[in-house]
Amino acid sequence: MAQKMTDEEWRAFVSNGTRTGKLSTVSADGSPHVAPIWFLLDGDELVFNTGKETVKGRNLARDGRVALCVDDDRPPFHFVILTGRARLSEELDEVRQWATRIAARYMGEERAEEYGARNGVPGELLVRVAVDKVVAVKDLAA
Repeated sequence: MAQKMTDEEWRAFVSNGTRTGKLSTVSADGSPHVAPIWFLLDGDELVFNTGKETVKGRNLARDGRVALCVDDDRPPFHFVILTGRARLSEELDEVRQWATRIAARYMGEERAEEYGARNGVPGELLVRVAVDKVVAVKDLAA
């Protein structure tokens, strides 16, 4: 039977391994735009990088509302949906620092600097989302 995750459980779930998030932003016409992202949790904030001129970068600059879904598509199935409002930074040192930290999660420590240098450049954004709502469910098919 499906159960709500505790705060500790959902944080561990979204931070485990290399699960990507599916980020939804609001397009200019009000329609949703969804894209996979690499991310980290930093306290009560979701942190990721994106290009300033990408669809999601432009969407976030215009309307900071986001939703992120992280799921496990294997039985018994679990998911977490985080919603909030994004703040953008182009501060290059900060962009590169977080790009490196995020890369360490997804590419491993041995390649973190390489990806941090690639993704921590002018034209990239650091995005911080203050999480204001969490829907977290485990064992959907149990």
